[in-house]
Amino acid sequence: MSEPTGLRARKKERTRDAIGDAAISLFLERGFDRVSVNDIAAAAEISKPTLFRYFPTKEDLVLHRFADHQGEAACVVRDRSPGIKPVTALHRHFRAGLDRHDPVTGLNDHPAVVAFHRLVFSTPSLAGRLTRYQLEDEEALADALGEGIQARLRAAQVLAVQRVLAQANWQKIADGRTAPDVHPEAVADADQAFHQLP
Repeated sequence: MSEPTGLRARKKERTRDAIGDAAISLFLERGFDRVSVNDIAAAAEISKPTLFRYFPTKEDLVLHRFADHQGEAACVVRDRSPGIKPVTALHRHFRAGLDRHDPVTGLNDHPAVVAFHRLVFSTPSLAGRLTRYQLEDEEALADALGEGIQARLRAAQVLAVQRVLAQANWQKIADGRTAPDVHPEAVADADQAFHQLP
């Protein structure tokens, strides 16, 4: 009984990935605003209603790639070792992302990643939708940090630091530098920024 369910789930995931990949390819080739949902459905060989079952909005076709990191900061705080302060755990997690050249840190020079970030940051509707994702992350992090205004302020500060660091790293990469070249600066910037947090 569980095998057919697992098979269905894997098939759904493959279909979702295929739709997302087709959409990203078209967006990178033509620009977000020049690609219609009909174009994407045709490229993925599915109907428009099927597309919307997987992705409720056109923006979600791009930003689903951030879903892997949705709620990540809250998880880091909840799963930290005893005796480790929340900001310390978040700092260590961000530093580990820099070392891995995780695209979410902005420190990844793979051409497809650079093009993807350029698409997101240069398309107002995508940047706006990304802000909504970030606000949801902020709420989850605030809940993990505790209650009241202090938790909300701390969550907003931490996520603002991460966002600014990631965009600064991405800009250096977009300007033609390599991730290994930027890495020492990115680490120093992260250390300075997180140490300034209360």
